[in-house]
Amino acid sequence: MITPRIAFFGTPSLAVIVLSELEKVGIVPDVVITNPDAPQGRKMILTPAPVKCWALERSIPVLQPQSLRSDSSVADYLKTNEINLSIVVAYGKIIPKDILEIPEFGTLNVHPSLLPQLRGASPIRSAILDDISETGVTVMLLDEELDHGLIVAQEIVHIEKEAWPLRGHALDTLLATRGGTLLGEIIPRWLNGDITPTPQDHTNATFCTKITKEMGELDLANDPYTNLLKIRAFDRWPGTYFFVEKNDKRIRVKIIDAELDTDGSLKITRVIPEGKNEMAYEDFMRTIIST
Repeated sequence: MITPRIAFFGTPSLAVIVLSELEKVGIVPDVVITNPDAPQGRKMILTPAPVKCWALERSIPVLQPQSLRSDSSVADYLKTNEINLSIVVAYGKIIPKDILEIPEFGTLNVHPSLLPQLRGASPIRSAILDDISETGVTVMLLDEELDHGLIVAQEIVHIEKEAWPLRGHALDTLLATRGGTLLGEIIPRWLNGDITPTPQDHTNATFCTKITKEMGELDLANDPYTNLLKIRAFDRWPGTYFFVEKNDKRIRVKIIDAELDTDGSLKITRVIPEGKNEMAYEDFMRTIIST
């Protein structure tokens, strides 16, 4: 088999899951490209991305350009070090065509949907919002258009009816793990020329939008199952919340957990009221009624 020299483009913890799956089969990148350290938390402490931490623990070189268009360091590194395969997982920046085409074997991307379904920034959470319980992962050859490239491999991931809808972070982990495993399986075959990539059916493409904090507000009058899908999809981030009026004050209540009751109604179980600690929803409602 051809010995790959790999560049890995990625940033969040989901990308680390893919890296860990590749490491299990002896595939470790020669360089990692990630986003610059960013301020986080209330104290806005400058914090490295999870992928950077993973790389530094293994003494792998890390590049953190602000822009791939104006900074030539990445392109120069790929050429000078004869990188022959690039992998992209949740990098967070557009990669110019000239960088995509530097490696002899191109640039592979792990996308957590069955492309051309759910192209865009939020395929995992959008699958839950849209009640798509049969989703999957795609390895594609990146081109300059959004999630448009040739398909190298796909795997359907079935979710048991009893477990659906999954919480967002659980589906994140599941699809990242499956994507990393699939990538590790196909890289040797890809390098040996044993895989012929196939075009996507662009006429059947669907798209998802970027999720924002504002999307987390819940209207309790809406359909209970639709609300449950939103609560599960936005688990951990951005979270879901509603407002209640008390003593002429509008209180924001964050929903931690909910389920459907036996009669099909939405049963909220755990909440964090504004300025309070997490509590049972029933206890919160008692405080509203009693004052």
